[in-house]
Amino acid sequence: MKKKEEKLRRFSPFNKDIIRGFRISYSVIGSLLLLFFIIGLIGLCFAGGVGAGYFASLVKDEPIRSYNVMKNDIYNYEETSQVFFANNVLLGKINADIEREEVKLEDVSQHVIHAVIATEDELFYEHDGVVPKAIMRALFQEFTNAAVKTGGSTLTQQLIKNQILTNEVSFDRKAKEILLALRLEKFFEKDEIIEAYLNVTDFGRNSNGRNIAGVQAAAKGIFGVEAKDLNIPQSAFIAGLPQSPFGYTPFSNKGGAVKENLDPGINRMKTVLKRMYSGGYITEEEYKAALTYDIRANLTDKKPSSIDQYPYLTYEIEDRAKQIIMLQLATEDGYTEDELDKDDVLYNQYRALADNEIRHNGYRIHTTIHKDIYDKMQDVVAQYEYYGSDKPEQIKDPDTGETITIQEPVEAGGVLIENSTGKIISFVGGRDFERENLNHATNAVRQNGSTMKPLLVYAPALELGLVQPGSVIADVPYTINGYSPKNSGGSYHGLTSARTALKYSYNIPAVKTFMSVINKNPASYLEKMGISQIPDSLYPSHSLGSSGVTVEENVNAFATFANKGKFVDAYMIEKIENSDGKVIYQHEKTATDVFSAQTAYLTIDMMRDVIRGGTAASLNGFLSFSADWSGKTGTTQDYGDAWFVATNPNVTFGTWIGYDTPKPLERNYKGMSYSKRNILLWAKLMNVSHDVNPELIAPKERFEMPGGIVERSYCALTGELPSDLCRSAGLVTSDLFNAKYVPTKVDDSLTHGKFVVVKNQAYKVPSSAPSEFVQQGVMLKKDILKKHGISSIGDLKKLLPNTAKFGNLVVTENKEISDNGASPKQVSGVSVNGPKISWGANPDNDVIGYRVYAAANQTTNFKKVASVHASSTSANVGTAPAAYYVVAVDVAGKESAPSAIIKVGNYAKEKSKPVATETVKPKTPPAAPAKPAKPAVTPPSEAI
Repeated sequence: MKKKEEKLRRFSPFNKDIIRGFRISYSVIGSLLLLFFIIGLIGLCFAGGVGAGYFASLVKDEPIRSYNVMKNDIYNYEETSQVFFANNVLLGKINADIEREEVKLEDVSQHVIHAVIATEDELFYEHDGVVPKAIMRALFQEFTNAAVKTGGSTLTQQLIKNQILTNEVSFDRKAKEILLALRLEKFFEKDEIIEAYLNVTDFGRNSNGRNIAGVQAAAKGIFGVEAKDLNIPQSAFIAGLPQSPFGYTPFSNKGGAVKENLDPGINRMKTVLKRMYSGGYITEEEYKAALTYDIRANLTDKKPSSIDQYPYLTYEIEDRAKQIIMLQLATEDGYTEDELDKDDVLYNQYRALADNEIRHNGYRIHTTIHKDIYDKMQDVVAQYEYYGSDKPEQIKDPDTGETITIQEPVEAGGVLIENSTGKIISFVGGRDFERENLNHATNAVRQNGSTMKPLLVYAPALELGLVQPGSVIADVPYTINGYSPKNSGGSYHGLTSARTALKYSYNIPAVKTFMSVINKNPASYLEKMGISQIPDSLYPSHSLGSSGVTVEENVNAFATFANKGKFVDAYMIEKIENSDGKVIYQHEKTATDVFSAQTAYLTIDMMRDVIRGGTAASLNGFLSFSADWSGKTGTTQDYGDAWFVATNPNVTFGTWIGYDTPKPLERNYKGMSYSKRNILLWAKLMNVSHDVNPELIAPKERFEMPGGIVERSYCALTGELPSDLCRSAGLVTSDLFNAKYVPTKVDDSLTHGKFVVVKNQAYKVPSSAPSEFVQQGVMLKKDILKKHGISSIGDLKKLLPNTAKFGNLVVTENKEISDNGASPKQVSGVSVNGPKISWGANPDNDVIGYRVYAAANQTTNFKKVASVHASSTSANVGTAPAAYYVVAVDVAGKESAPSAIIKVGNYAKEKSKPVATETVKPKTPPAAPAKPAKPAVTPPSEAI
């Protein structure tokens, strides 16, 4: 400066003024610059302070989050729950608003990671959560309302926005996002952040049209591969989706159909590929090859969901899982199951919470269902051809409200349970879920007909010692409190054992037995066996299955007999794990004492006869294998339902068929009765189950008889110990008994005496009766009337079954038969067949027998050759040539006129005494025999 001033003095006359002016100007400019700098600095400080103050005001309510809190928030993303068959075989996913499947970073293709970083956050591995330059650019674009906005969010900020904050567009939310992003980067490694981002981000729709989130769900749902197997173009396509998930997705929301125009998504993929190339993640060769990749050709096909493939099963598992989670949530809050059941509002509240939990929290639900058996059963149900015809049913059209007529098919339900554990191995929910989404195995309540008899009648009566298998019950017309039960077909069977009554499913003995226990709370046994629909008051008809059960309940109750009288509750969910693999629910077996082991075995043994030769005898011809089966058929009133439930030492299985709107099943269809059609369906389902797992379905061992059971003989008339008369009459039989309840009284219902028979009715012997027609044998006493509730002697005959065992047993009227005063009418209808001659029964009410007269060949000298009691109308006479006629004999010994003569063989009369006609009357009818003396033995007065 001094040199410059010297120069100015030297070369200008005005040097002094110039120098002074220069100094002033320099000083002013310097001062102004300093002033502007100070003002600018103050402004910056002020703006910074204001900005900082404003930023602080925006985040003042944001809590300081610890590492654990942030970890829970970041990793708290919804994940679709999965369902598994038994043995950890995947069934499918629970229906949810969005499908997501968690994946570890090491199981994700590096191409995806590179594509996401190149596209969304190229400085991801360099910044500390935010990029100031990007934020300033975004703010500038916001203030200037720029047409194109590049955004300023890092992957860390996006993760914060998705998992902790909201998508709200505001400075308040942005400020919190920045603060939390900085804090997140302080706590978490970069790999943890990118892993979380890849698991939470939305990726549009999958090939089923469902919303998806997370790279694993995207890889499977779009290209049908695991996330670790994604190639470069696939990775680029997926990485481009988050900018506009539903704009770029290749699938529509209409069932997952591929869109006609995929250009938006493909163009976005090309942008991602360009950034991957410019970022050095792929080579030029890889870049060019990826640009030519055919996205449309490599999209995955629509995959049937668990609901599509297993609708009955999926919805049933959802429902049961929700029930489990609901109880857990309520229990955690201090509520009991009983409180939930009584409070509808509370129940619905926790039910909704459980529904949300089960759909979005990534549970792993493990079931007891055996996949192969279940699949085979569904095939049988779909192919079975003997259900019966569809029937018309009127319903209201849900759209128009008009009454329309539809054709309603026969539906089916079935449940297979493992006895010892209660596991539901398989079930049949119905024939067509789309037609009717009612699960006919678990939710359809129907009357169970005669399958109720072992549960409510015979087993309780056995347990109480009121009945044993050999107990004798009169199957005769019966009325109780105005109710008159009828047997199937309307017939009666007289004296029958409890075993036989159950074998052939006689209704009247069941009602009678039930009335013996009705005042001893038999419904308590149903309650212990898990039957939910228990009537408040019991009536006689309940013994025949007039109350409702589900197939599951009915089968589960029958398994009690196989479990030696202990009820093991059936279940379908083995355990539930959370998304971390922790077991939050594990089924625990419980057993309830219902019947003694002796009662259970005796019931089992009685029901064996149902299959051996009773109402389910057809089963033996339908099964492809053998096992120790014991079961019961059931039919409801008007044939509205057909049931069959059977058990063996391992499993219990039951099926039901009927219409959803109760109406009669066809008595016969394609040559098969309604009951046989159901038994055949049962057998086919068991046959395929046996093909899959023979050890489970057909155990080699038989039901084991417990101690305390003995075999005893008894008299078939009363069930009491046999008397000598009972033995002589051939009426002794034997059966198993609970040793506590063996009979101790000797039967005293029989006596021995003489009688005559008129029109199949026995009477006391009158003194005029010819001795040849007086019979003697075992007779019933009056006391048996009272024992079996018979009010008249006329009904007493109905007690005796029409079997050979009871054929020689006589029931007598307690009076003599009287003579009508006239000779019997002539016998007609005489005929011969080989060695046997027959005739028509005489219509008179006092005829006690017939005499047969014969004339040898070439004679007409007729002599008596046979006397036949009135209960018979035939006699064996041989084949030698002879002529015969028959006369009727009444109680007074009078004979009718001879019948027409019938010739046997090559009969010829004497030549010296020709006879003009073929039918010859004897010259003189044989004289009536002398009146017999009074029988030496008079039947006792107590005989009837």
